[in-house]
Amino acid sequence: MIAFDLRCVEHHIFEAWFKDREAYEDQREKGLISCPVCGSTEVEKILSPVAIKKSSSASASSAKPAAGAGDGAEVQEGFLKAMEKIYKTVLENSEDVGTRFASEALKIHYGAAEARSIRGVTTDEEEKMLQEEGVQFTKIPVPAKMVKKEEIN
Repeated sequence: MIAFDLRCVEHHIFEAWFKDREAYEDQREKGLISCPVCGSTEVEKILSPVAIKKSSSASASSAKPAAGAGDGAEVQEGFLKAMEKIYKTVLENSEDVGTRFASEALKIHYGAAEARSIRGVTTDEEEKMLQEEGVQFTKIPVPAKMVKKEEIN
């Protein structure tokens, strides 16, 4: 999975996750990516606001690191902890509908089922169909640690 920062024609900035760069390009060309604020399908990738600063002088290396600063491993661990927290929140606040996600999402969208938070899995074709129907959903990558814990439980 890869995350891209995107901007629509109205300059709304949002993040989207894709299987790979080719999946992004394919979905963008087909107009399947839409801004969550205004719904525009005219989107472009923008540079992510990430910066890494390395000290090159001996005096700078003895300085106290800025709050939140750390090496790559610390940053990655922090990111994984944040993703784990997000995933736990999703687990605690949604109903697992498994492979029925697309059909349940459509029922909710059209008022045939009670509005509620659901989670599950879809095929690429089901995702495309949901997008075409205007069903709002968000794909959230599952941290590997969480997959293993969930399989055990």
